[in-house]
Amino acid sequence: MPDAETTVATDRAAPQTAAATRTGQEPQEPQDDGRAGPLAHPVFRALWLATIVSNVGTWMHDVGAGWLMTSLSPSPLLVALVQTATTLPMFLLALPAGALADIVDRRRLLLGAQSLGLVAAMTMAILAAGGLVTPLILLGATAVLGVAAALSAPVFQAIVPELVSRRALPDAIALNSLGVNISRAVGPALGGVVVALAGTPAVFALNAVSVLGVLAVLVAWKRPAADRTLPPEHFVGALKAGYRYTRHSPQMRLVLLRAGAFFVFGSALWAMLPLIARRGLGLDAAGYGVLLGCMGAGAVAGALGLKRLRARVPANPLSVGATLLFALATLALALTRQAWVAGLVLFLAGLGWIGMLTSLNLAAHMASPGWVKARALAVYLLTLQGAMTGGSVLWGALASGAGVPAALAVAGAGQALAAVLALRWRLPREAAADLAPSHHWAEPVVHARPDADRGPVLVEIAYRVDPDRQAAFVAALRGFKSRRQRDGAIRWDVWEDVADPGRVVETFVVESWVEHQRQHARTTRADQIDQALLLEHHLGDAPPVVRHLLRPR
Repeated sequence: MPDAETTVATDRAAPQTAAATRTGQEPQEPQDDGRAGPLAHPVFRALWLATIVSNVGTWMHDVGAGWLMTSLSPSPLLVALVQTATTLPMFLLALPAGALADIVDRRRLLLGAQSLGLVAAMTMAILAAGGLVTPLILLGATAVLGVAAALSAPVFQAIVPELVSRRALPDAIALNSLGVNISRAVGPALGGVVVALAGTPAVFALNAVSVLGVLAVLVAWKRPAADRTLPPEHFVGALKAGYRYTRHSPQMRLVLLRAGAFFVFGSALWAMLPLIARRGLGLDAAGYGVLLGCMGAGAVAGALGLKRLRARVPANPLSVGATLLFALATLALALTRQAWVAGLVLFLAGLGWIGMLTSLNLAAHMASPGWVKARALAVYLLTLQGAMTGGSVLWGALASGAGVPAALAVAGAGQALAAVLALRWRLPREAAADLAPSHHWAEPVVHARPDADRGPVLVEIAYRVDPDRQAAFVAALRGFKSRRQRDGAIRWDVWEDVADPGRVVETFVVESWVEHQRQHARTTRADQIDQALLLEHHLGDAPPVVRHLLRPR
């Protein structure tokens, strides 16, 4: 930390009054006009319907790819690697895609990603029609489609608050999950029928056609231009800021922990299902599609009842029940030898899957403010897909040595044990904190405005407290460490003046002057409320004295 004696450009200003600094990184959310819900917003409605159609095509591709691999190779590991090829790009690219989504135009990024998916799906259809598909080509083409999905997923998640009002946001998130599972109920069954009647090339071609609706909606969407008062973040800096936020946000860390524990064990059912259908139950492609449709139907049924259930059951108990239901379904599937029983078990698995997925999605949204939403949600998706990718390889390798039922039994038992995490790391209730921008920090008063890239910046905030209550104040102040680091500080500390009892100084270092301006814009209403409680300890009518110091050139 720079010494105060060797720095320049000091000022006195209160961080508690008001500020006008704004990043302008995304348009304002639609105003809440009292309409019924998210489907009353035209762009959200059109994109939701188009995405359902596109997801139906994706599920048809997954059925075709999984089934084709069982024909190309008998290896359980290669069959499981189809799931890995789908999820690995998300693991590798989710955070870069989230950073791009927070610094470039989200509509254009979506258009590019969806166009890539269209080209990949058309290429796969042509190769399959020509009989040119090998296991390596199948995995490669599936991975390219995974890249398109990885570039799209954080953006699709982040634009939801732009399309609906804040009041409608929880229902919009649940509705997105419902849409995914409607497609899961329809797509696999339809894909199995198409494979049985027309072969896998037809499935891949229909997947390409399904992307056109999303592209049409995105072309027609007139996204408002952002009102930017600060220069956009550089890509590397945006990556660092996203990582810093998720590392220092207790709410996001909790969501990531719970997501990793659930999905690493939950991946076993998805990875092993093609083998269960073909070898364990003796089903054809249509039967495999029906099994996936049963799980999708369970997820749809669960999503339809979630709104009423969320109003009665807190998020954490709901997540525990969903985890245990999915664990029991995984264990039961290991013992199932009849197709109709497997369909019933997968219906119950769908109920558990949608319950946990919606709970985690909503918690991730509520834990991330607008300025970093795409990056925070990207880290969440990275955790999800990383757990699914690693889990698929793990359960595929275990099934190769010990058999599919053994792999499912171990995964189901591990899933049940993972539910114990909820006793300590509890998901918060909906809208536990208001993360809307507050802009309550005053603009720094400086002799001459520094260049944007000047840095590092040392910020000192001097408080005056009752010496008898100083220990309690310092303990409360330490709770702000993660907030300062979350929003841009690279170092933080608190000091007491040995010559002046009751004078406590908070210090933190930010990389540059423009990054400190962004830090001003990142403060939330929840921060403002907690800061007001902290300042109840501050003595006198004058606000705390704030100094900004720069290292000399």
